[in-house]
Amino acid sequence: MGVYADRGNMIALVARCLRSGIGCQVTAIGIGDRLPAEADLVLIGGGQDREQRRIAGELAGRGALLREWAEQGAAMLAVCGGFQLFGRSYRTAAGDELPGVGIFDAVTVAPGPGWQRCIGDVLARAEIEGVGEVVGFENHGGRTYLGPRARPFAQVLYGYGNNGDDGAEGALAGAAIGTYLHGSVLPKNPALTDHLLRAALRHRYGDGGAELLALDDPYAERAHRAAAAVARQRGRARAAVRW
Repeated sequence: MGVYADRGNMIALVARCLRSGIGCQVTAIGIGDRLPAEADLVLIGGGQDREQRRIAGELAGRGALLREWAEQGAAMLAVCGGFQLFGRSYRTAAGDELPGVGIFDAVTVAPGPGWQRCIGDVLARAEIEGVGEVVGFENHGGRTYLGPRARPFAQVLYGYGNNGDDGAEGALAGAAIGTYLHGSVLPKNPALTDHLLRAALRHRYGDGGAELLALDDPYAERAHRAAAAVARQRGRARAAVRW
């Protein structure tokens, strides 16, 4: 799955590796394909209910290996529909109960017709040291609720987040990140890109085995600040209209 340009997350990671002199191998997995024996970083994007129904059973069948990777410290980024399916379950707007992989202690329910979708720019403060503010675009009907074994990826400053009520955005489980942020999210947030790559390097080489050198990239930082400013401005405008 990969709507709303989620493929850009993979492109951003590969580009960052190339600029840092780090070799990487990308394996695309489709329906019916076998998972590789090991992985340092896993990406899954978003999709509509139809696509989620197509892959949910097969994905859950691979859950044991995916959970093993997560428990061993592999980095993961699950976006929107991928985030929902990496939780415990997802109930679609049609009432179908889709099994989840169970990496995140989270359940998602799509209320169905008549309920407002969560759409718009999001600005949030990440619960990861060194990442700071993250910006992206959300478009989801499902409401996600975290269980006691989960903690949010970020706290919403502007936008809806997981459900529009509790201020949480996404989820964290070890080095796995679930989020509703499209954009693509990684090109807009270079600090988050670096965080994921450092986690992948630790998984591959252990602590101190390989280092991701800081890059002086003023264009990436300026782009991040500009996107955050737009999200902040639009968020304030929405709040003023609601008031």
